[in-house]
Amino acid sequence: MTEAPPKPSLTDRLTDGAFRALMAVARALPYERRIPMVGWVMSRLVAPVAGFRRRIRRNLALTFPDMPREQVEHLVRAVPDNMGRSIAETYSGKEFIERMRDLPLEGPGVAALQAAKEAHRPVIIAPGHFGNYDAWRAALTSRGYPVGAIYRPMNNTLFNSHYVEAITSISEPLFARDKDLRAMLRFLRSGGMVAFGFDQYFRSGAPLTFFGLPARTPTSAAEMALKLDCDLIQIYAIRQPDGLSFRILIEAPIPHSDPLTMTQTLNDRLEAQVRAHMDQWLWVHRRWKDVKGG
Repeated sequence: MTEAPPKPSLTDRLTDGAFRALMAVARALPYERRIPMVGWVMSRLVAPVAGFRRRIRRNLALTFPDMPREQVEHLVRAVPDNMGRSIAETYSGKEFIERMRDLPLEGPGVAALQAAKEAHRPVIIAPGHFGNYDAWRAALTSRGYPVGAIYRPMNNTLFNSHYVEAITSISEPLFARDKDLRAMLRFLRSGGMVAFGFDQYFRSGAPLTFFGLPARTPTSAAEMALKLDCDLIQIYAIRQPDGLSFRILIEAPIPHSDPLTMTQTLNDRLEAQVRAHMDQWLWVHRRWKDVKGG
C-alpha cells in the first residue's frame, strides 16, 4: 500500500501561494520583461530572506579568499538573479522552447552526440547546475534528441506538482531520483539520453575535489556510462550578456577509465566553465560540507 504524501505545512502553503502569485504577475508581462523581473525579485527580495547571500559569501570565502569585496557583492546579487531568470524561463513553457529551438549547437562534442542519436546509442549527460540547465534540454529536444532527466522531488508537495509539470513541458521522460531506476535504464537502452546531476554535495559520494577543496561527488554518471559502454558528455547553456539568450556548448566525451578519474574530470571541466562565468553556477549550494566553514 502506497503511503499518503505528508500534509503540506502552513509554511509550505504560504510559500507555494507566494510563488504562484509571483508567476501569475510575471506571466502577464511580455517575455522580455518577465524574465528580468523574476530575476530582480529573486536577487533583491528572496535571496536576503532565504539566506542565499550569506551562503554565497561563505562559499566564495572558501574558494576565492582574496576576491575583492566589490566582486563578491556583485555575485551576491548576480547569482540569485540568474536563478530567478532560470525559474521564469522554465515556467514560460512554449515561449521559452521556441526561443531555444534554433540555437546552434557548438563545441567538440557535437559530432559525438549526433552520431549517438543516429545510431540510437545511449548517452549520459552531465550538465551541472549552471546557466539554465533546462535551456539545453529545450534546444536538443527541438532537434529530435531523445532527452530525459533525473529530478529530485521537492519536499513541498504543493510546489512539486507544478514544478514537475513545468520541467516536463521542456522535455520528457523525467525520472524521480531513487525511484525510477528501472524505467531510466529501459529508456537509456532504447537509445535515450539522460542528464545526471553531479555538482551537489552527496554524503556517500567520492572524496574528490572542486575548486581545489574536498567535495564529495556522486560517481553515478561515470558508472552508468561504463556500465552501458556509452558516451559521458557535459553540456552547458551559457547565458549571454543580454540576459535572455544562450549559447549551447557541448564538451567532448569524457574518456573512459574508472569512475573516480572520470568524475574528477567532470568536476574539473565544470570548474573551468564556472571560472569563466562566475555568476552562472548555483553558489547557494553547500558544496563543501567537509571543509571547515563550508
